Amino acid sequence: MTIVGGEVDVEGTAGEREPDPSDSLRTFGAVVQALREHAGLSRVEFGRRVRFSKHTVESVELGRRMPDEDFVERAEEALGNTGALRKAARHLTRGEPGLAAWFRRWARLERVAVSLCTYECRLVPGLLQSEGYARDVFENHIPLLDDEQLEAQVTARLERQKMLYERPHVPFSFIVEEHVFRRRFDDEDKMRDMLDRVLERSRLRNVKLQVVPLEAGLHACLDGPVRLLETQQGRRLAYSEGQENGRLIADPKEVSLLHQRYDTLRSQALTPHASRSLLERLRGEL
Repeated sequence: MTIVGGEVDVEGTAGEREPDPSDSLRTFGAVVQALREHAGLSRVEFGRRVRFSKHTVESVELGRRMPDEDFVERAEEALGNTGALRKAARHLTRGEPGLAAWFRRWARLERVAVSLCTYECRLVPGLLQSEGYARDVFENHIPLLDDEQLEAQVTARLERQKMLYERPHVPFSFIVEEHVFRRRFDDEDKMRDMLDRVLERSRLRNVKLQVVPLEAGLHACLDGPVRLLETQQGRRLAYSEGQENGRLIADPKEVSLLHQRYDTLRSQALTPHASRSLLERLRGEL
């Protein structure tokens, strides 16, 4: 990893302000702050020692700036030369544009998982969305996104979708409520395109899509959408998302319970063949 310099500072340089701080930047900043406070230094005093302003020190500690090599080296010397900051700096990464902070860890796990399962009751799963559908989703985001943010969101979503094609040996299972595909938006052409994309991806050998029909009634997954995966080491994890937050679930008992619910719902949903037939019928009605 390369640490880059940017904005000119008092007697030194520091990384540019990060528009979307990564977890590694926040963690590095927290370590700097803890070591500084342990040494009994204020931000002003520490800034004098490392020859950076108090504001730059604050930005690094809050994960808002990528520290450059000078900052790391001077901070090491000022805080005991333990080597901790040098080692931590090797693992610094910038934020991933277009991905919510709470989703990044799960997105990284997705890329190396040996199996993935998704239950969705709100909208078409991100991995199956057409570009037009994804764009409409983000255009309705509150607070409103500017053009650059919107494009970053759409690009990140389309990049994630490549997994379906680039990892043909990994099984992807989707269970989606029928009403999700019946929700109308913008115009019929976009609806047709969305259904076409879902149908196209559901035909991939490693993708299994099942629709929960309206007449299925109440079922075990009514607590909300959930995602499940298995790692290369055989560990099973889950992810639950709500308004402005997401939770990675690692507790084996809780994950096992979510798998039981998912498996139960799988038996209540339409078969993959019947699900495709339903989507084809919905498309024909447009």
